[in-house]
Amino acid sequence: MNRLYHYPLSPFSRKVRLSLAEKRIEVELTQERYWEKDPDFLRRNPAGKVPVLRLGNKLMSESTAICEYLEQAYPNPPLLPRDPDAAYEARRLVGWFDDTFYHECTVKLVGERVFRKVMGTGYPDSTNVKAGSRAVRFHLDYMTGLLEKRRWLAGNEMTLADFAAAAQMSCLDYISDVDWNRSEVVKDWYAKIKSRPAFRTLLADQVPGFLPPAHYADLDF
Repeated sequence: MNRLYHYPLSPFSRKVRLSLAEKRIEVELTQERYWEKDPDFLRRNPAGKVPVLRLGNKLMSESTAICEYLEQAYPNPPLLPRDPDAAYEARRLVGWFDDTFYHECTVKLVGERVFRKVMGTGYPDSTNVKAGSRAVRFHLDYMTGLLEKRRWLAGNEMTLADFAAAAQMSCLDYISDVDWNRSEVVKDWYAKIKSRPAFRTLLADQVPGFLPPAHYADLDF
């Protein structure tokens, strides 16, 4: 049985879940409280991070490496363009959302509002929360600039870049930290990707003690 060790509000887990679902690869989901450093989990990934994918007899970690493997092993439907320039742009944006967006927005908002309580590391740092809220506005404007020229973030076809972005944005949306009124074009993009069958299991996620807002699972939000 294929199995994905994940945590519901891990954007990197979500990126892999979206890729697996889009390619119709069935996996069992096992929720992993990775910060507790369970010895069994550390044997699967000594880095102590999610996601970890068991696919057949392979055990794989690092979300982008997993997605790149899936792209080569299961090329249809494609999530990376064959054209080198278009593939570069998709990979560039995957890096942007996995790194820049994650550290400037997700860590400062989801990390402070949710993970501090879940991990038992204290109360939210208001300075980080304010910085994260400012950064979200910047990133929404950046995405607006891209989507005003393209149908999807990296071009006219949906790519892994859209899944990387939606994985981060959906974590923020779970705690109502995205002002969807700021950009109609970004809201339309998110509505399109949120309506895909691959997104269904993400919309059913819940973290104990943190109920998502009503619009979170609403496809017509």
